[in-house]
Amino acid sequence: MSLSVTLTALPGVPDIQDGDNLSAIFADCLSKADLPLRDGDILCVAQKVFSKAEGCIIPLASVTPSPEALRYGEELNKDPRKVEVVLRESTRVVRSFKRPDQNEGTMICEHRLGFISANAAVDQSNFGEEDAAMVLPKDPDASCARLQRDLAERFDARIGVVMTDTFGRPWRLGQVNVAIGLSKVPATIREQGNLDAWGRPLEVTEPAFADEIAAATGLVVRKNGRTPAVLLRGLDWQPADSRGADILRKKQEDMFR
Repeated sequence: MSLSVTLTALPGVPDIQDGDNLSAIFADCLSKADLPLRDGDILCVAQKVFSKAEGCIIPLASVTPSPEALRYGEELNKDPRKVEVVLRESTRVVRSFKRPDQNEGTMICEHRLGFISANAAVDQSNFGEEDAAMVLPKDPDASCARLQRDLAERFDARIGVVMTDTFGRPWRLGQVNVAIGLSKVPATIREQGNLDAWGRPLEVTEPAFADEIAAATGLVVRKNGRTPAVLLRGLDWQPADSRGADILRKKQEDMFR
C-alpha cells in the first residue's frame, strides 16, 4: 500500500508541433529538472500533447458541413463546421441541448473510441491556432506505448504512461481528468475476494486506478500553466497490459444508455 505519493508538474515542456519526437522532448525535460525516472514512476501526459505531435488539428476552412451538421448548428448555435468534426469523431449523438443561459449548446456523443463525452472531445482551446479544431489521437494506447517504451529504455526503469483528458460527469458539477490511453498501468485494481478492515469479503470493489491517477494530476496542473505532464512517484502497482477501453462499462451492464 502506498502511504505517500508525490505529484510533480514537469517544467520546461515546450509548445509541441506536428511531428515532434515526444520521447526525446520528455526525456530532455526530465533530465533538466533532475527527475530521472525510477522504477514505479508513472508519467501522465495531457491528450493535447499527443494530438499536436500527431497532427490531429483540423483547419475548419477545410471542413464542409453535412446537412446533419447544419441542423445541429442551427439548433445549438454552434459553428456547423465544428459540428461536422464532432459527428465524424462520433458513432452516435446521445443527446444535444442548449440551456437558455448558454451561448452555445452541447452535444453529448459516443466517441469512436467508446467514451461518452461532450462534443466527442473535439476542442478549440489551448493549442494556439485560430479557426481550427483538435481531435483525439487515432490510437491513444499506441501513443502511450511508444512513449513508455522509449522512456523506459532511456532511464532503464519500470514505468507507466497515462494519457489524460478532461471530462464532465453526469450528476456532478465540474470537470476532472480521466485516463483515455494506457501503457503498463492497470486500468482498475480488482479487490474482489480480499477482505475489508473488519474481515468481511469484498464482492464488487474495483478502484478505477488509472482514472484516480489522472484526476490527481488536476491538483498540480492549471489550464494556463503550460505544464501538460505530471510525474507520480510512490504508487504501489504492478504492470498490466491494460487499454483505455478497459475502463469503459460494457453496454449490457450500462443502465444509463
